[in-house]
Amino acid sequence: MRLPGYSALVVLSLIAAAPASAAGQAADRVAAGKALAVAADCVACHTAGGGQPFAGGLAMPLPMGNIYSTNITPDKQTGIGNYSEQEFANVLRKGVRRDGGNLYPAMPYPSYTKFSDDDIASLYAYFMHGVAPVHQANRQPDFPWPLTMRWPLKIWNALYLREGAYVPKPGRDAEWNRGAYLVQGAAHCGTCHTPRGIGMQELAYDETGTGYLAGAPLAGWQAFNITHDRDAGIGTWTTAQIVQYLRTGNVPGKAQAAGPMAEAVEHSFSRMSDRDLNAIATYLSTVPAAGGADTAPRSTQGRKTDDYVAVRAAAAVGGQAPAGASLYLDHCASCHGMTGAGTADGFFPSLFANSAVGTATASNLLQVVMHGASVNNGATHYFMPAFQTELKDDEVVVLVNYLSDRFGSGRARVSAADVAKICTAPAH
Repeated sequence: MRLPGYSALVVLSLIAAAPASAAGQAADRVAAGKALAVAADCVACHTAGGGQPFAGGLAMPLPMGNIYSTNITPDKQTGIGNYSEQEFANVLRKGVRRDGGNLYPAMPYPSYTKFSDDDIASLYAYFMHGVAPVHQANRQPDFPWPLTMRWPLKIWNALYLREGAYVPKPGRDAEWNRGAYLVQGAAHCGTCHTPRGIGMQELAYDETGTGYLAGAPLAGWQAFNITHDRDAGIGTWTTAQIVQYLRTGNVPGKAQAAGPMAEAVEHSFSRMSDRDLNAIATYLSTVPAAGGADTAPRSTQGRKTDDYVAVRAAAAVGGQAPAGASLYLDHCASCHGMTGAGTADGFFPSLFANSAVGTATASNLLQVVMHGASVNNGATHYFMPAFQTELKDDEVVVLVNYLSDRFGSGRARVSAADVAKICTAPAH
């Protein structure tokens, strides 16, 4: 026989538990959305230097002028606070705003189209309930008319947008499919690492397409080939090394992140779960090889140097020391060592067996010398100062070519024109 009082207590407990359960589910949904926003690195583009998170205003230089990232906080006047979940999905999957206008594909919706319905719901919950609203008006592009017209973007979408959520590949396990989903979708690796065609479209959006992740120039940098090619790509890397690079931005004897990749490590990859990083590494290890300018692994180039002996000998007799070696000893050796070997822990990296120096393209090395490098992975902050104001243009040319000759393949060369171009471009 049940006691009436006990029954009432059970009913009241269930009634009280229902709102708590719903609140817990909502919190889980917001947390899942936050993790996806980290994987998508939304904050990197939608936050201006010194600005509020996700409030937009970051300038993105294009040949015809600047476009500016938009406010994606839930502010109802200047942000996305009035967007429905379907309108939010249209932005991510179609590049179409709430008012029907088209977005420029600088917003990587050709990759985000692969988001699942469930993940879009989580992202929507996060941006509506987990992000603080900021009242900040959006800036219009600096383009002259008629480049400000957006209707041609409908044609671009018709030609190049392959709309559709990611479909797991049969015959591949859950980890591989998770990695493919992240690389092709949220992490949008192809946006930087895949060559582009005449319409500025990515030539491929997954591993079945020619040139996928085969490397491409990007805002004065070179986004490296990250296919399984052993010479031009990362075919000699283990999955553990790929995970370490994504997590820390530093794999001694392989590569150190700088520029746009350092930002991706700092804001995104270093904050992702081990499960997701391992999935990404598993997938990248299977992307078909695609050749390129590098005909031997970038991380196997170069050797130690003993040029400091000649510099000291010249100084002892009042002679003229080699210019490149002198510049290296004056500006680089205090961190990278007299021989270029760096430090044993890799905090100051070796300059030989180093991707930025060993490649046939000098753009990344030139950028680092001019603008420095910084990556904070949460545990360690790797930093190199900029030398743009300390060295004359002709000294930069001599130094970069010396570094390539002594510690790299010797194939990467820069000229005064290259330095001048970097000087007039904004630092990333």
